[in-house]
Amino acid sequence: MSTVKRPDKRTERSRRTREKIVEAARELFVAQGYGATSLREVADRAGVAVQTVYFVFGNKRTLFKDVVDATIAGDTEPVALMDREWFRAACAAPTAAEQLRAHVRGTCEILSRVAPIMPLIQAAAATDPEIAAQWPAGPDPRYTVHHAAAEALSGKPDVRPGISVTTAADLLFGLLSPQLYLIFVQDRGWSPDRWEEWAYATLATQLCTDATGG
Repeated sequence: MSTVKRPDKRTERSRRTREKIVEAARELFVAQGYGATSLREVADRAGVAVQTVYFVFGNKRTLFKDVVDATIAGDTEPVALMDREWFRAACAAPTAAEQLRAHVRGTCEILSRVAPIMPLIQAAAATDPEIAAQWPAGPDPRYTVHHAAAEALSGKPDVRPGISVTTAADLLFGLLSPQLYLIFVQDRGWSPDRWEEWAYATLATQLCTDATGG
């Protein structure tokens, strides 16, 4: 007789506590800034003891990194972006146009979450230089993701001839940037859907033999 593994209640409780703290911190950081927010305020907003915040995150810098990472991922699960189901499915698409459509859509969802906190990240780094040290040195993680997508794109039958992986990665990295997203959506008032369609059409023209596909 097979046994069904029961969920670990303690693990599930810890996960929910972590999510509550991260969400409370995000709300407070956005509302009043990184420097002006104390861990006690975060604890009060999350409905936990301040000692719990220290136990889970250690300090405010680590909590801030988790807020940024969770905003990018959309949750607090410890799964790298390139291991996310949407990214793997996009790379497995049979054509360049289909992969590009899925990649732009997934990236747009990330940008819609990340773009509003970009000023917060910049301000936090300016007030606490050690914030930048929370992320490992090396290539921009965004570029690493887009380069992996470009490598998958290069093997598709409808990719534009003569486009190198590096050029494709550069185009994805540049056109799907938070800065460009903010220019169109925040400064010019485009809807995220309109931006997604423009980004896809622009990239498809550059990277696919059939820009109307996908």
